[in-house]
Amino acid sequence: MDIKVQAVHFSADQKLIDYVESKVSKLNLFNDQIVTAEVFLRLDNTTDVDNKIAEIKLHLPGKELFAKKQSKSFEEAVDLSSEALRKQVLKEKEKVS
Repeated sequence: MDIKVQAVHFSADQKLIDYVESKVSKLNLFNDQIVTAEVFLRLDNTTDVDNKIAEIKLHLPGKELFAKKQSKSFEEAVDLSSEALRKQVLKEKEKVS
């Protein structure tokens, strides 16, 4: 699986990028048909504490799965997004089988 990480309105350090890649690559355990994963890390301009947004888009043959979560840290937002996608991937795999 090819993983692309993009940071919007800030520059992500290597530690965060590595964390995102390790989390997203674990989704391959549930479905090995995943072709690419696009991860967008976005900083919201609100004064709210929960201003970090993680969007993950998975490309499967003939299908696209998406999850977007907002949290106080990028790590937590990525955790929530990847968990939501894990459920979607499992549900999709059940449909196909």
